[in-house]
Amino acid sequence: MSKHICFVAPYIWPTLSGDRVIRSVGGAEMRQAILARALVRAGFRVSVITLDFGQPEGVEVDGVTILRAHKPNGGLPVLRFFHPRLTSWWRAMKRANADIYLQSTAAYLTAVVGAFCRSQGRCFIYSGASNPDFQRDQLWKKFRRRSRWRDQPMYLWGLERADAIVAQHAGQVEACRRWYGREAVEIANCYAPPAGAKASSDGVVLWVATMRALKRPELFLELARALPRQRFRMVGGPARGNEAEVFELMRQVAAGLPNVEFVGFVPFVEVEAHFNDARLFVNTSEYEGFPNTFLQSWARGIPTVSFVDCGAREGDRPVGYVCRDIAEMKEVVSRLCEDDVLSAQEGDRARRHFLAHHTVDTVVARYSRLIDQLVGSGRHD
Repeated sequence: MSKHICFVAPYIWPTLSGDRVIRSVGGAEMRQAILARALVRAGFRVSVITLDFGQPEGVEVDGVTILRAHKPNGGLPVLRFFHPRLTSWWRAMKRANADIYLQSTAAYLTAVVGAFCRSQGRCFIYSGASNPDFQRDQLWKKFRRRSRWRDQPMYLWGLERADAIVAQHAGQVEACRRWYGREAVEIANCYAPPAGAKASSDGVVLWVATMRALKRPELFLELARALPRQRFRMVGGPARGNEAEVFELMRQVAAGLPNVEFVGFVPFVEVEAHFNDARLFVNTSEYEGFPNTFLQSWARGIPTVSFVDCGAREGDRPVGYVCRDIAEMKEVVSRLCEDDVLSAQEGDRARRHFLAHHTVDTVVARYSRLIDQLVGSGRHD
């Protein structure tokens, strides 16, 4: 019988299902949705446990079975952490009855999955989502202040109980070794470009992300203000919780810039069209893991410019431009917009790197080897 992999992924339903109404799109969810579908095609049984957005229990999407946990805001304050949250995740993992459970991003759920797998004799893979997941001195950035006292220790406890830890690049592997004394397995993110994916030589300078403080969308608007001859496009909806005001502020600022098209929230299934309209992609985040938006760009031959070195190399230098500050970013963006030859060369480098390291087949083969090692070790018996 084929091995059964269960993804514990609270917000994956809108991305996996292609829902156009629920306003939730995240990089981790996109990565998990691509991997879940790819594992089905590779012959694995795959299920996903996600929040109850009103979808039917047990429905299948592209061969992936969907199980429900609690409603996003279900239960009474304080008490709801225990019920329905902890209880519903545990029950859903029981219903899944998988060989291996995979959970991504630093959260209290890391402990829940770790405890379940230890108690039930199942394997647990933790997959890091961003660099602070592996940097203990930076971990505070991943948790809201009011719940940090609870969720951060739970994450650390759960990480210790993972049978395998997956890192997105060599820098995360080294950080995991340094801060946690664990040897992570490096498996890159993957992406399958849709038919007709392309770059546009006369297209826009594109920014795509959820609008929260760590993404620093204000720097993208500063770029647009400094380069009035170029066209800029900003795609992304508001963050959940207390950062919702960032979206409204950016919309107001963008309205005063004639060279900025502020699109706002776009369902996952419609985001690809915006990459087809791009000449250049800009990321202004404070930190990242390995942005899926880089893969969406590189697969099309679109150069990227950011402050983040995600470890990708083609030849002896990074894939995409890594800038030290906003002044350098302005200079690089201006040069790439004005120089067609340079832009084409950088786009070709990016596409070569994507084809060598980030195709679905390449990444699924690495996950398959890891799964075989874990199940073959008998740790799930």
